[in-house]
Amino acid sequence: MNRLAASTSPYLLQHAHNPVDWYPWGEEALARARAEDKPIFLSIGYAACHWCHVMAHESFEDESTAALMNEFFVNIKVDREERPDLDGIYMQAVTALTGSGGWPMSVFLTPDLRPFYGGAYFPPVRRHNLPVFRDVLTSIANAWKNQRDEIDRVGAQLVQHIQAQSTSNTGAGFTSEHLRLAEQNLLDSYDWGYGGWGAAPKFPQPMTIEFLLARSTFLPQEKRGLKASIHALKAMARGGMYDVVGGGFSRYSTDNFWRVPHFEKMLYDNAQLVRAYLHAWQVTGEASFRQIVEETLEFVSRELTHPEGGFFSSLDADSEGVEGKFYVWKKEEIREQLFESSVFFEVAYGITERGNWEGRTVLQRALDDASLASRFNLTEEAVAAKLTDCHRRLLAARAQRVRPATDDKILTAWNGLMLAAFAEASRVFGSANLSPFGLGQKSADLRPHSFYNMATHNANFLLTHLRRDGKLCRSWRDGTTTNAVFLEDYASLILGLLELYQTDFDNKWFTSALELTEEMVQRFRDPAGGFFDTPTDGETLPIHPKDLQDNATPSGSALATEALLKLSALTGRGDFRDLAEAALRQVAELTVRYPTAFGRWLSAAEFVQAQVKQVAIVVSEDGQDDAQGLLNAIRAEYRPNVVVAAARPPIQKDAPSLLHERPLVDGKTAAYVCEGFVCLRPVTNKEELQKLLLSNNGG
Repeated sequence: MNRLAASTSPYLLQHAHNPVDWYPWGEEALARARAEDKPIFLSIGYAACHWCHVMAHESFEDESTAALMNEFFVNIKVDREERPDLDGIYMQAVTALTGSGGWPMSVFLTPDLRPFYGGAYFPPVRRHNLPVFRDVLTSIANAWKNQRDEIDRVGAQLVQHIQAQSTSNTGAGFTSEHLRLAEQNLLDSYDWGYGGWGAAPKFPQPMTIEFLLARSTFLPQEKRGLKASIHALKAMARGGMYDVVGGGFSRYSTDNFWRVPHFEKMLYDNAQLVRAYLHAWQVTGEASFRQIVEETLEFVSRELTHPEGGFFSSLDADSEGVEGKFYVWKKEEIREQLFESSVFFEVAYGITERGNWEGRTVLQRALDDASLASRFNLTEEAVAAKLTDCHRRLLAARAQRVRPATDDKILTAWNGLMLAAFAEASRVFGSANLSPFGLGQKSADLRPHSFYNMATHNANFLLTHLRRDGKLCRSWRDGTTTNAVFLEDYASLILGLLELYQTDFDNKWFTSALELTEEMVQRFRDPAGGFFDTPTDGETLPIHPKDLQDNATPSGSALATEALLKLSALTGRGDFRDLAEAALRQVAELTVRYPTAFGRWLSAAEFVQAQVKQVAIVVSEDGQDDAQGLLNAIRAEYRPNVVVAAARPPIQKDAPSLLHERPLVDGKTAAYVCEGFVCLRPVTNKEELQKLLLSNNGG
């Protein structure tokens, strides 16, 4: 057993019994490299990564390979999900060296942490046109002994390159023309045949879809953006990447048709996709979008939730050493479970004896509900009910299989994303069934109520377990937290808390969000504009990382910008707005050239350009039903540029300033709407409020 045995990360624990003398990242390993003048072999991956498992089995479990590593290198293992800063810095180096990146990441460093050689997966024998890992180790060891000048030159050059990438370019700022051009570029590059952007492997791009959905609400005359976003969501929902049996989305599609996924399920993907489908349901009213939201949140509740309320990071792609085995089916297995419904199900999903992937079937819809109804002489409602019953039976059968491993560490940033999803879904679906200020249940539909309970349980978990003694942490597992924390942790949690506040108007969520925002600005602000990814009082690294690009998860800077904009709208804090606009100026030109890499930024810029509407609702003593009616008017449609605060008088001093000095109107519950530094006359009924919300709605 090596030094990883004491780690909190499931990924590091997977390597605790390797013969490699692994260290976790820390001063002990770095001091040894300096003292012995040895190069560092840095291996970065994550628990659900299929090729990480392959390289571990082929090389890190091999005694002779481990002996070579131990003799010539100080070997360090890093979980990229616990240390996104290290992952970001050294991924830039690997990309500069090889033209591409990925995991497992294998990078060699000098003792002062400068990268000089790297790649991703290296096989144990010559294959895939990749160098053999043992040959790489031998060559690096020889170069370290005989070509130090060249290593130093390459290392210095790479650090200079990464520093240049991290330097802010502050432009004039966003205009409506930037947004128009970004949208045009997205639509010009859209795959109208199969849906989405780019070629295989095809990623879901929820941030891009969200930007187009939001833009369609501001500019309803522009139909192509809405058409593309709905087309993409439907393409992914047919199955393959979407788990039609158990809910939830896999990481990406290995083909252009969204048929065969890479089967790992990540919390962050599902959090972002839930909100995209939720907003699509609000815009279109299509029942299938709501069904996907509910099934995905139920999947998270069932399979990715700690009993105390935190959300786990991921499910592995593999089970019993085989990728996708847990999720795929043989025709006879389906017949054994569905009996009389089997023929119907086989037609719905185009199931054959041969299967559609390695002799088995990845479930993907072949016929829609209308076609099935015609084929089997059923109503579309009966088709939907029959499919639901089939899925239920297959889910019960699948539960008997050997499950993929769960990465059960709880990350603040990813939890913040999912907190926002649960909170918003609970208020959108429950707007007619759940009352504000305590959400008293009013109907037999328990789903919105349970989603709300999941949100509050999670928020309390994060504010207690991951913010101990007033200090926010990145990761928690089995009662132990890591010391690191990043910009995205602060910003995601702030945004999640603001969504929860706008669901139940419990002031503690708002005050926590505001306090975290003050800390975030103090610890991460770059005086030149924008924010660093790591705190200014944190560990010293070769680069102070500042990754502006949205990747699988939103950029920490984009999230921070969005949080500042929303808090400025709730509090009137001009300094928050100034910081957000300075951050936006860094990326205005980049969003036009690379819009799929800046989707969350585009949504933040759209929020600015479309003019936020601020709604304050003051509730009379007996006016809860009136308040519910006003809230229903707001929540009945997708309104991405609206922020809402509500309370009963007397208004607490630490409540959003949007509520201050707002009296009742003739003793009645009232709604105040402000936009663009102008406040309109208060209204007391939902019809008048709807008119105010629709007015001047330009983008």
